[in-house]
Amino acid sequence: MDEEAAPLGSPDNPYKVTDPVMMRALAHPARIDILLHLIVHGPATATECAEVAGLSPSACSYHLRTLARYGLAEEAPDEAADGRQRPWRAGMVSFDIPAQDDDPVAKLAGTMLAEVIHQHAEQTRARFLTREAEYPAAWRKAASDYHDAAFVTPEELTEMYRRINAIVGEYRRLDPAERPEGTLPVRIWLNMYPFFGPEDAQ
Repeated sequence: MDEEAAPLGSPDNPYKVTDPVMMRALAHPARIDILLHLIVHGPATATECAEVAGLSPSACSYHLRTLARYGLAEEAPDEAADGRQRPWRAGMVSFDIPAQDDDPVAKLAGTMLAEVIHQHAEQTRARFLTREAEYPAAWRKAASDYHDAAFVTPEELTEMYRRINAIVGEYRRLDPAERPEGTLPVRIWLNMYPFFGPEDAQ
């Protein structure tokens, strides 16, 4: 019997973002801040998200409702400590932005979204480098940038990505109950882009 398919939006079954309206809605630094906080740290209220995004709780409520419109966030009343709280959780934790060569509008929106995500990741790196001396020695030693090159076919590059994702999946541990003592969230950003011009691929 075939194994049950992984839930849509999970790391094993990323949601394919093809709607340019959805891409533009997500391509907002504050919404990336909020969504990543919900994914990494679990359910949170608009007030808690406001501290992360540097906005007012009312502004965060607006961004949360926008994320919810596209299934990226959802209310989590079962997580409320009391009736006055209104926590939210991530509606999905993984998504892809497929190539949209046949749709110039979607292609532009996808490029904008990818750039916002890239800038957000770079901010994480820059923050660490700026405050590196403040981190414990073990974390300073473990953190790193990795640069390399490989000669591969498109199929091999796809397989490489799949295998790396599988390795990271062993340590993702989004459920706090799965985390050994001493674990802290680390951002992993891997680029796999052609080291050649398009004319060389003809």
